Amino acid sequence: MNRWPSARPAWEQLWRSPAKVCGPSDLLVAGHALSLDGTLLFNSVGEFSRVAGLVTEEWLTQSATGTRLADWWSELLMRIRPTLCALMAVLIPVLPARSEENAFGLPELTFYQLTDRSLGLLGQAALGIRSSEWKHAETKNFVYHFFHSYVAGPVSVEAEFYYGVVAKELEKDTAQWERKSHIFIFEKAEDWAVFQKKGALDPWTGGLHCQGELFIIRNPEAKFQGSTLGHEVTHLVVHRFFGNGVPLWLNEGYAEYAASRNYAAFYRARGYRSRPYSHALPPGQFLPLTQLTSLAAYPQDDLQVATFYAESEKLARFLSSVDKRGFGVFFEALSKGNRIDSALRKGFGSRFSSLEALETEFKTYAFKNDDATAAK
Repeated sequence: MNRWPSARPAWEQLWRSPAKVCGPSDLLVAGHALSLDGTLLFNSVGEFSRVAGLVTEEWLTQSATGTRLADWWSELLMRIRPTLCALMAVLIPVLPARSEENAFGLPELTFYQLTDRSLGLLGQAALGIRSSEWKHAETKNFVYHFFHSYVAGPVSVEAEFYYGVVAKELEKDTAQWERKSHIFIFEKAEDWAVFQKKGALDPWTGGLHCQGELFIIRNPEAKFQGSTLGHEVTHLVVHRFFGNGVPLWLNEGYAEYAASRNYAAFYRARGYRSRPYSHALPPGQFLPLTQLTSLAAYPQDDLQVATFYAESEKLARFLSSVDKRGFGVFFEALSKGNRIDSALRKGFGSRFSSLEALETEFKTYAFKNDDATAAK
């Protein structure tokens, strides 16, 4: 009775009637029909014929055929529409939730349904971990390998967002690329540890780009996942358009810089108050630019690794803020094997005639604890 309060007056009136015209169950049916001012269609009218004001029809009689029956059905549907709406309101909350792949437009596929099934050695190693449990899907630019769709769905939205933004900032046309990149999404730390061992990765590695394949670990219980995905997608775009010639500091520095900006932009677009932030370098940990820009491998010491990433990000941010278009020219020149002094002159002209001139101006910026635009 609480579900259809509009029928309560009719039920109570019939129940208080001195002469009970029908049983309790039929009384509820009759009261509901009266509240809708509708016609009650029944196989055998029986006791319902004694309910005052109730219009009834025996709908399985010979006369209830053809056009007349169709009219009854049409009227019936119109009459019971409010009841159906009420029933839907009751039932929908307890129905099984829509699958995440539908919610994020990421339908699950078998591996052999994927449009791109080419895997590198690391990709093959990843799928060898709990091999029977991997699932697969794809979007415009990526193929996803994952364990749960509710984890992969949000990753697919972020990945496409970052890919488009980075390609646009670097002024690169992605339409020429027909092959898709693969993203492998781990959820358990122990699985990631096995993958690190198989791939001989550094123990501090929290994400990896390797020859067009991305490997990340995502905690399903965390609401905000950090900028690792944006960082690795940036590596992917840089690799696609600049190849393997980008120096280590620029590859990592630009990935850190772009990831922080795009991660903030992604969440701002979803109503969060988010902005990129760049921390000042700790005093005494500044690497001379001749040393930073000549590194061909990551430092071995954990503290030096942190300094390398932080200073590389600061330098990429600084150069982009000085002249965004010039930074692109500088980026292109370095990727083609130009010496850094030559690349600086091509991108920034007389502003930085040498690496020493750049370091003099950059040092002031490096120790700022914000993301303020460099003075021009």
